[in-house]
Amino acid sequence: MKAINYYLIVDDIKEKQKKIAGLIFTEKTDVDNRYIKARIISCGDKVEGIEKSDIVFYDKHAGHGIDYKDKLYKVIKISDVVLVE
Repeated sequence: MKAINYYLIVDDIKEKQKKIAGLIFTEKTDVDNRYIKARIISCGDKVEGIEKSDIVFYDKHAGHGIDYKDKLYKVIKISDVVLVE
């Protein structure tokens, strides 16, 4: 599987649940966190500054899912990335 143009294929990294004042916040209840942490699986040929295996943060409302070999990945545009770790 190879991304083309300005697209990236990412694999979301599950964050540990947060505990605040005894309450457990899951991904669905953590409304303060707008960004998702992910590992780059493939970069399009026009993407600069990001390489395979980099860790990035991107807008959680961006992109769409793609099922490949029984695993769900996300396809996002380079403009959706806000931070490279």
